[in-house]
Amino acid sequence: MQETGAATPRERYRAQVRAEIKEHAWEQIATAGASALSLNAIAKRMGVSGPALYRYFASRDDLITELIREAYRSLAATLRSATAEGADLAELAHVLRRWALGDPQRYLLIYGTPVPGYHAPEDITGISSEIMATLLDACAALATDDRETPFSTHLESHRQWAAGHPAPPAALHRALVLWTRLHGLLSLELAGHFGGMGFDPALFYAAELEELLASRV
Repeated sequence: MQETGAATPRERYRAQVRAEIKEHAWEQIATAGASALSLNAIAKRMGVSGPALYRYFASRDDLITELIREAYRSLAATLRSATAEGADLAELAHVLRRWALGDPQRYLLIYGTPVPGYHAPEDITGISSEIMATLLDACAALATDDRETPFSTHLESHRQWAAGHPAPPAALHRALVLWTRLHGLLSLELAGHFGGMGFDPALFYAAELEELLASRV
């Protein structure tokens, strides 16, 4: 008798095929970028017809969406785990870098150049908001300069991106600065732009992080 909730052989087979498709998709992305992703090319690698793969992913965009969801969920879970173990803002920043370097293509798919013609569904925004919420929590836990500035006043009435997080404007500003500066560094590093410059990107990242944390923003 089949256990309640247990996957059927058909469901297990479907999950295996989807996993294999995604594995080939990541290989394609690593070789030629997400914009070159092709279900027909994957089908050829798997020795099946193109239409056969459309039973598992309705379109190229459907496949990209699944890869993006998995990437965001992986990062969100990684940051949540670090937070649960007591990581502070500096430690979370280093967790982000280790995650990015562990799988550069996964990082670049969600934070790199947008895929031409692709539009992510709304639930992707919800998953990415979990990551920002973790950053906002860590920023709100730090002392900040509460003096009013034109930008803090602006943020008070333009905080939709914070998805209802109650962080004060100063913490919102700090989170934005960290988010943009650190992702800028990581994107340049992963794209190879530091390769011929002769310095250690890890030390550069640490130095920039130290400066950002010392700022009263």
